[in-house]
Amino acid sequence: MTPSPTPSPTPPPTSSSSRSAVGRRAVLGAAAAVASAPALGGLATSAAAAPSGRGKSPKALPGGGDLGPNVIVFDPSTPGIQAKLDEVFKKQESAQFGTGRYALLFKPGSYHGLNAQIGFYTSIAGLGLSPDDTTINGDITVDAGWFNGNATQNFWRSAENLAVVPVNGTNRWAVAQAAPFRRMHIRGGLNLAPDGYGWASGGYIADSRIDGQVGPYSQQQWYTRDSAIGGWLNGVWNMVFSGVEGAPGQSFPNPPYTTLNTTPVSREKPFLYLNGSEYRVFLPEKRTDARGVTWGNGTPRGTSLPLSQFYVAKPGVTAATLNEALTQGLHLLLTPGIYHLDRPVQVNRANTVVLGLGYATLVPDNGVTALKVADVDGVRLAGFLIDAGPVNSATLLEVGPQGASADHSANPTTVQDVFIRIGGAGPGRATTSMVINSRHTIVDHTWVWRADHGDGVGWETNRADYGVRVNGDDVLATGLFVEHFNKYDVQWFGQRGRTIFFQNEKAYDAPNQAAIQNGSIKGYAAYKVADSVTTHEGWGLGSYCYYNVDPGIVQHHGFAAPNAPGVTFHNLLVVSLGGQGQYERVINDTGSPTSGTSTVPSTVVSYP
Repeated sequence: MTPSPTPSPTPPPTSSSSRSAVGRRAVLGAAAAVASAPALGGLATSAAAAPSGRGKSPKALPGGGDLGPNVIVFDPSTPGIQAKLDEVFKKQESAQFGTGRYALLFKPGSYHGLNAQIGFYTSIAGLGLSPDDTTINGDITVDAGWFNGNATQNFWRSAENLAVVPVNGTNRWAVAQAAPFRRMHIRGGLNLAPDGYGWASGGYIADSRIDGQVGPYSQQQWYTRDSAIGGWLNGVWNMVFSGVEGAPGQSFPNPPYTTLNTTPVSREKPFLYLNGSEYRVFLPEKRTDARGVTWGNGTPRGTSLPLSQFYVAKPGVTAATLNEALTQGLHLLLTPGIYHLDRPVQVNRANTVVLGLGYATLVPDNGVTALKVADVDGVRLAGFLIDAGPVNSATLLEVGPQGASADHSANPTTVQDVFIRIGGAGPGRATTSMVINSRHTIVDHTWVWRADHGDGVGWETNRADYGVRVNGDDVLATGLFVEHFNKYDVQWFGQRGRTIFFQNEKAYDAPNQAAIQNGSIKGYAAYKVADSVTTHEGWGLGSYCYYNVDPGIVQHHGFAAPNAPGVTFHNLLVVSLGGQGQYERVINDTGSPTSGTSTVPSTVVSYP
């Protein structure tokens, strides 16, 4: 990568000003204009109340056990907390493609004078049932000093289930993709930009309360779901809100706010907590037409499982052992580390939980699929990374087998903070990364990424034709980030699909126009709805191009869909980053072309 210019230390804009802003992580010289603008009770904690699905055969593998050396647990009396946080951060600050994986867990109580700087593959979380059970009087910080003030590569880190009282009144969380902020309570403001207001490209907030104002500043796009905020300062290209109390009103494209009053269906991510001295995993219940946080009255609704019903996996365990544990009726808790798989992990039982800590990473060897789910109710996949291996895999994650047709509307499968990477940490290849066959599946925050930098990167070296393929009907995506695939980034074949927020970049490294020619069409759409689909809807969808090998490449459109009465889109945009390639249209043959080097979005407010 060519070094990017150092952003000037522009002060934060106010609600009545605007500033010249920033480009994308490898966008190297593109610039974007920043436009300024202005609870639930009831908990079943008994194992009997939870959908464990355990069989009665004698167990060959034990449930429960310790969480391993890379889960670091603190309580308020733990000595040297700051030193330990600093030690982990020093290892992880710039280890973008390293092998370290850490979960920093805080028992309920109050902590004082801490600054938890969060680096790569590091998760910080509280162990209470409510974020307010665990209070950090201090900061949980993500900044970009390691990358000269550019936050566009601050991937793979998370914060969850904590209350924070920031030292100066505002907490800094300057992240890019795959960096969720869930179940957080910020008793102050939240700044999403790096120090100096350099480039930033995120991000995702859910089930969180920010008492003060959220300042995205240079963030190009962001999705906030089922939360409460004290205000939102500005927007660059694509700011999307669903079910957010205090969200700005609908105003796309100026300011670029897409606002839905509620989220159609949501079910929050499972999380580890302490009930006395016993670890349990809480399973939040499904909500329809959701708005605001789930923990407003201090106690969320849902069920919980004891850790004894989980096989606590450590790196080095085989896929055969993981499958044996699942066959016995255990759930899986993947402790931090890297897991090589010589066969798929096969989830066949309804209501199974597969929960990763600290960015536990699955690597399929010899071209296998990392994880497959049967066409059953209520599976919860959450909190892990799948890293493609050097031998091509046909798929990396499959939810439901081909032809799955069962109705799961009452108890859908959820895929949350499950991230997929092809290349970057070394050569990786996969034909299609994520395939959703089961009906009613909710994909809630994913980043599916064919790497544009790192090791093992090249048009054929980390070949990956398709990112996400949805075959199942009634699938909902909330927070869909899919980037750089050789052909289609998203293909949607199921009926009645819905996407709230989509962020995409076309592959930077296409060698020439011929390499992306799609029959008579110039380039493959970022988001393609199949011609057979009669009902589909999307809100707040953006696609960017940056063809840095051949800047003369033309992409006909970012979005392609049938012209059918039931297929509708709201608030679409395409952006040419610095004039490196151009779009002729936004969706189908509609929308103005991009042109020049000004990095100004071309938008379509409503289609058709």
